[in-house]
Amino acid sequence: MLFSVLDIIGTVAFAVSGTLTAIEKRMDIFGITIIAIATALGGGTLRDVLIGNTPVTWLKDLQNFYFVIGSVIITVIFRKWLNELRVSLMLFDTIGIGIFTLIGIQKGIMIDLHPLVCILLGTVTACFGGVIRDILCNQVPVVFRKEVYATACIVGGASFYLFQFFSFSQDAVFICTILTIIGIRLLSVYFQWSLPQIKGE
Repeated sequence: MLFSVLDIIGTVAFAVSGTLTAIEKRMDIFGITIIAIATALGGGTLRDVLIGNTPVTWLKDLQNFYFVIGSVIITVIFRKWLNELRVSLMLFDTIGIGIFTLIGIQKGIMIDLHPLVCILLGTVTACFGGVIRDILCNQVPVVFRKEVYATACIVGGASFYLFQFFSFSQDAVFICTILTIIGIRLLSVYFQWSLPQIKGE
């Protein structure tokens, strides 16, 4: 039950993030919808293709697709209020990567993949919807910049197994993993942490 609720929350968070980005780029309603769909469902689609889960999840069950469309409508209606919150896009994006990392890890566990592969699968699930969003919006994907983004997913994914090692309950493992990722991401933005850049000669 908790897993399903988290899936919906993550989908909505990424859909809102994609919608806000598209609005900033002054796209029409069709463009906004496409960006929202790509952001919310892109990472999960790539994950399903990688693990051979086809047709991909949202093609078999339209629930998340409907949540994306609903999120687009609500975000467009309340866009002025959301735009006043300058950090809203970053917050929704951060919530999305926290939840989707967990979902990707769980998908890997369900088919008995190695923990390292599960963590990478979680990172792909969390990050690549945003990569598709940024590419379609003609900007360098945030995951490829110096910001701590994918790194937060990897560290959070590792913490998932740490929490399991200490025999946390399943719900506690889920919540603590998500909060770890969100916490690392928010702290990195606040304190301006970044990975070292390699400068050309």
